[in-house]
Amino acid sequence: MATDPTQRYYRAPCPGCGAPVEFKSAQSTHAVCGFCQSTVVRSGDVLQRLGKMAELFDDHSPLQLMASGRITLDGKEHPFTLIGRLQYKNEAGVWTEWIAFLQDGTMASLGEDNGSYVFTRPMDPGRELPEARRFRVGSTTAINGKPYSVAFSGQASLISAQGELPKLPPLGQPFDMVELRSEDGEVLSIDYSGQPPHVERGKSVLLEDLQLQGLKDESAKDEKGRQFNCPHCGAPVQVQLSTTKSITCGSCASIIDLGSGVGGELRSAEQDEPVRPIIPLGSKGQLQGVHWQVVGFQHRMGVEPGDDEHFGWSEYLLYNQKRGFAFLVDAEDGWSMVRPTTGAPQMAANGRTAKYMGSTYQLKYTYEAETTYVLGEFYWQVERGQKTSNRDFASAKGLLSMEQSKNELTWSAGDKLASDTVAKAFKLDDKKDLLQRDDPGPFVAAKGLGCGTLILIAVVLIILLVLLSNCSGSPGGGYRSSSGSFGGFSTGGGHK
Repeated sequence: MATDPTQRYYRAPCPGCGAPVEFKSAQSTHAVCGFCQSTVVRSGDVLQRLGKMAELFDDHSPLQLMASGRITLDGKEHPFTLIGRLQYKNEAGVWTEWIAFLQDGTMASLGEDNGSYVFTRPMDPGRELPEARRFRVGSTTAINGKPYSVAFSGQASLISAQGELPKLPPLGQPFDMVELRSEDGEVLSIDYSGQPPHVERGKSVLLEDLQLQGLKDESAKDEKGRQFNCPHCGAPVQVQLSTTKSITCGSCASIIDLGSGVGGELRSAEQDEPVRPIIPLGSKGQLQGVHWQVVGFQHRMGVEPGDDEHFGWSEYLLYNQKRGFAFLVDAEDGWSMVRPTTGAPQMAANGRTAKYMGSTYQLKYTYEAETTYVLGEFYWQVERGQKTSNRDFASAKGLLSMEQSKNELTWSAGDKLASDTVAKAFKLDDKKDLLQRDDPGPFVAAKGLGCGTLILIAVVLIILLVLLSNCSGSPGGGYRSSSGSFGGFSTGGGHK
């Protein structure tokens, strides 16, 4: 256990059942009894029972109380132990804040949302913060002189808690929350459940980098899923992931909204003109050193503003228990692998460049996108006909994509993949020709290519350039082929 042996502990019997309730940190004011779920508040050496805490939402997290690890902060390694758990909910879904007790006696938070993790510590904003409604999504503000983009501004509520807690908002009562993100990947959250607002700052982390011990036994996790009958055709539908907000029926391909839960009212929408994924749902493969499983598929169409030529592409939703979700994008100009960014790239005023993590990306395409067909499970409420405004950027570092809907702006970043890499990853050598795309790459003369051939190629290129210059449209207009997308996608929001 990664705690200081000289740290003083406080233990007292639970007022509800008499079981021992332990406080490891002097900063903790509340705890939830692990035996009777009583919520207790500490006042000096006395515990008072406030009521009973709701059952935890089973999110199949690999984390659990008393798991320990190490985090590097300001160049120094800090051991920590997870001593508490808070589960929140907003219109986008459910997420968890794990309370981390550091060896130096301070507290921090490990945010977990759809397989993504952010480690944050309390900070002083250096000024009185405005009301939450003053933060508009997409706008820019400064905290302690550093610029941030507003990624989320809305309400959340506490739905359950476990263990030892430094704070405990009223159960089920909505409160304001704001999230800010910077160009260098930093996240700053403002919690308005108390006054003054509680502010924390941090960055994304990978579980393997935290050297965690005491995780749940993966073989014991519940993967039976949930089952119900399709409201359209009556066929059985199996839900595998606890985070699923939308799913399609395997028999009639209707899109089923799970926003109210399986026990709530199920709404469905029929789909015609099916699009068959080349990589079957459920396929497992290894990409970029991570084992993924295909859980969802969507086909999308795009069109440039003022143009009537449409182009299409496909997106495979991939899932890994410790890495969360990623998107494998299939377009005519190649395959790409993208994930949502933790930070918020800074786009130039003219929209032609975007800067992220020290790299500058150049605008390639601007277009309107629409979802036309979906299969499988999704962690957001996907609908056929969903529309977004997209911008794709590229640099030598990789790809960057912005997608904006009415209420949300999301960014994703990733890299191009060779067609052979995709075929090999999912063991689809028999579909190698179907997976083949115009993989991008620098022009390299083949071995044995003579000078005469090179001269002929140069002449042909010059003629083509002359012809294109004579046929070009208005100056400054961006050209886009019907090749597809870098990988814009709807995430449906989320926390951190």
